Amino acid sequence: MIVQQESLRLSEYSSLYDLIVPNTNLLRRINDLIDFNFIYEELQSKYSQTQGRKAESPIRLFKYLLLKVIYTISDVYVVERSRYDMSFKYFLEMLPEEDVILTKFRRQRLKDTNLLDMLINRTVSIAIEQGIIKSRSIIVDATKEAISII
Repeated sequence: MIVQQESLRLSEYSSLYDLIVPNTNLLRRINDLIDFNFIYEELQSKYSQTQGRKAESPIRLFKYLLLKVIYTISDVYVVERSRYDMSFKYFLEMLPEEDVILTKFRRQRLKDTNLLDMLINRTVSIAIEQGIIKSRSIIVDATKEAISII
């Protein structure tokens, strides 16, 4: 079951993000300037509206994949780095003390490679519109999980 409304989560440590992750950090800029709610619209048909438990946020799960693409790192490394890298935690909208999740999101929800390509392309397009990425040519290949910015 996919639920768009996230509950407000508070932590006494959240102010650490302002101290550790500068406004110029790429992940902070992407997170602050891009509205990832389009993910819900695109993945609506992949989730049952009447059965199952509340799903982990598809936005966060997509962001895990996006981190892999941006930094060209493995599943294992993105999970490991998400445990201690505050810019990753900020990007994933995790509480500083929160532990990472392991998931089958890519295999179960993103079986269609074209869907993953489309989500990444849309994110990159928004990033260009917001001035986060300045490029004339971007090549995205989600099958190899790579983005080339020329």
